[in-house]
Amino acid sequence: MASQRLTYLEKIGFGSGDMAINVVISSMFLIISYFYTDIFGLKPSHMGVLFLVARLVDAVTDPLMGMLTDRINTRRGRYRPYFLVFAVPFGVSILLLFTTPDWDYNAKLVWAYATYLLVTLLFTAVTIPYISLIGVLTDDPKDKLSANGYRLFFAKVAAFLVTIIVPKLAESFGEGRLELGYQVAMGLMGALAVGLLLFCYATTTERIQHRIDEKPLRQQLAILFRNDQWLLLCGACFTGTMGYVMRSSVAAYYAKYYLDASASVLSYFLSVGVGAAILAMVASTWITKRYCKVKLFRYSQVAVGVLSMMMFVLVEPGDLWLAFVLYFLISFVVDLHAPVFWSAIAESVDYGEVKTGRRVSGLAFGGISFFQKAGMGAAGFLVGILLTYFDYEPNVEQSAFTLTGIALMLSILPGVFHTLMGGFMFRYRITDDYYETRIQRGLADPDAGATGTYPETTNAIRPSP
Repeated sequence: MASQRLTYLEKIGFGSGDMAINVVISSMFLIISYFYTDIFGLKPSHMGVLFLVARLVDAVTDPLMGMLTDRINTRRGRYRPYFLVFAVPFGVSILLLFTTPDWDYNAKLVWAYATYLLVTLLFTAVTIPYISLIGVLTDDPKDKLSANGYRLFFAKVAAFLVTIIVPKLAESFGEGRLELGYQVAMGLMGALAVGLLLFCYATTTERIQHRIDEKPLRQQLAILFRNDQWLLLCGACFTGTMGYVMRSSVAAYYAKYYLDASASVLSYFLSVGVGAAILAMVASTWITKRYCKVKLFRYSQVAVGVLSMMMFVLVEPGDLWLAFVLYFLISFVVDLHAPVFWSAIAESVDYGEVKTGRRVSGLAFGGISFFQKAGMGAAGFLVGILLTYFDYEPNVEQSAFTLTGIALMLSILPGVFHTLMGGFMFRYRITDDYYETRIQRGLADPDAGATGTYPETTNAIRPSP
């Protein structure tokens, strides 16, 4: 299989797709909890249950979407057409999600469930094809890593827009009515997402054609569960997302109440984390050219655990400067792994094909998306339950007990989840050298795997008969 390098325009186009998707992800990570409790008016416990219910829906829709992309191939490609079909509904759903109707509490609760689940379904419809797309753009592992660097850079730009532009637009357009302000601001973000998805569709090319085995779900799952490296990535995805979402969801509460920050300082606190993540994308690309990407993944997540412990111990209420410095460091180190993770998924699919002799692509990417959203749901549920446990009440002065709980949810608890994520990766072994010398050779010459002519290494791939 000949390698075909991506152009800069195609990498930018690929990145624009993730920027569109991250308008939703960033809002869910960074502001949706704060929006629901302090602006929309949901009780924290009801918000937590909503996040959990949405993830139960994902348990069904994500695998189904993965199987759908496996079974349908068009002249426009296997994955790109979904961007064209669902771009506008996706954008409209974002507007509806941040609309606060002037109804009684129970009716608003129904609206919150309906709009959140609508976004969840449309998010699945574009995200599963998008994360699968890198596997058909190029077969070069370094090119995949580079493309994912572009992708994650643009994703962080979306997060930057959500943390900086949206709060300011909400204040400007709302004129004292933040409910209206957030509706208008996020409506504009939805329109931006539509344009970005269409740009991604127009500038990318599906040049790699893989043979997909159209097997029943049970058989595909049986094949997928024999892929030990994919299973490790699922564990890493779940625990890492738990940590990331918990920290991001609580950051606004931490700045507003623990640091006693004004609205503008709150926005700056969130943007410092996003800015650090953008720098991490650049740094990760530079580091992985000179250092093992798997080792970077492992040790960066363990370091996050240490930095999180330091933040809890050292930062006192109102200590703005130290909080900004440590939050910047945590946000920088935690995202060093991101380009590695998303390129690793495509490589683990190739690994599974060589190991088992069968390719399961759509369900593999759908499974990763499910574990990501399961982590989001579990973290959101946990945040809602813990806010209730620590006696949080919106827009009032918090007790010392509540402030301690908010600090724990920003530092110690996410740090534990990231340390677990790093622990999973100590058993992951698909380095660039492993991929190039063993997996690419197996894809090009399946008989080499069957006859055992791979170079000898520990834990060699053993294709099934």
